[in-house]
Formats: sequence, C-alpha cells, structure tokens
Amino acid sequence: MPQPFVRLTRGALAAVAVVLTMLFGSGVAHAALSPAELQAVTDDYLFNRSLAEFGQLRSQRPYADQLDWSSDGCSSSPDDPFGFTFLPACHRHDFGYRNYKLQARFTESNRLNIDNKFRSDMYYICGSNWWCKRTADVYYWAVRQFGGSSASTAQAVDRGKDQLAVYAVRNR
Repeated sequence: MPQPFVRLTRGALAAVAVVLTMLFGSGVAHAALSPAELQAVTDDYLFNRSLAEFGQLRSQRPYADQLDWSSDGCSSSPDDPFGFTFLPACHRHDFGYRNYKLQARFTESNRLNIDNKFRSDMYYICGSNWWCKRTADVYYWAVRQFGGSSASTAQAVDRGKDQLAVYAVRNR
C-alpha cells in the first residue's frame, strides 16, 4: 500500500475514535439502577469492599447521578489525629450516612452498622497501635452519641469533642 494511503487511513481511524469518545464518553457508562439494585451496590461498597477498594471506587464515582460521593472528610476534626490518617474511614462513613438517608433507610440499626464499620475501618488503619485505637474509640464514641443528629462524621466528632471537654472540666 502506498504510504500516504496508510497515513490517511490511520488519521481517519483516529478521528473516528475521537468522535466516538466525545459521543459516548471515555469512562465506563453505568445504566441507572433500580432502588433495590442501588441499595445492593451501596451495601457492597460500604460493607464488602476493602478500604483501599472503596477509595478507588470513590475516585471513580460510579453511579454519581444516583449515589452521593460527597464528604467533608473529618472536617474540622483532624483527618489525621496524632498522625493517624482516618480520612479514608471518614469518607466511607459519610458515604454510608448520606446514601442511607437518600435511600430512606437510615434507621438506628443501620446507623449502628455504619458506625461499627467506621470503627473497624479506623482499627484497620491503626493496625496494632494501642494509642491509635484509643483515638479511634473517641471518634467512634462521638458518632455514636451525635451521629444520628449530625449531617456528617465531622459534625458528630466536633460535638463529641465539645462534650468530652465539658466532662473533663466538670470532673477535675
């Protein structure tokens, strides 16, 4: 084949690829999920995936038109208290609260399950570090005390820190 024809063919194929990418997007398309499928996906991401897998999913944001991937992290509460990086656990906890509320299944029992997953995620981050786990216990206590009345993990932890400070002052 003549060289100009090969170049022209490659150029045409590249142009077609660009047009198809523009029309159909470059990412993986996701069809809309039924409410039952959406609940199953939410539960899978929240309870069955490792924290690292959840982080990868969060960066890809599948079903972004149906799932709330937003998070304020640990917000004004430290994302990394004493150098322990709890931010991934806070992201998943916010994902759980926000999507269970959107799906109208934020019951006290489900909140407990989400909070327990938050604690197990923090413990995973801590490994065998005793001080880290005690810090995680404070975060867990805060979401258990105030998580149902707070919009986010951070608000619950902030309220918990305030309550602990009041308790400490009263019990000196």
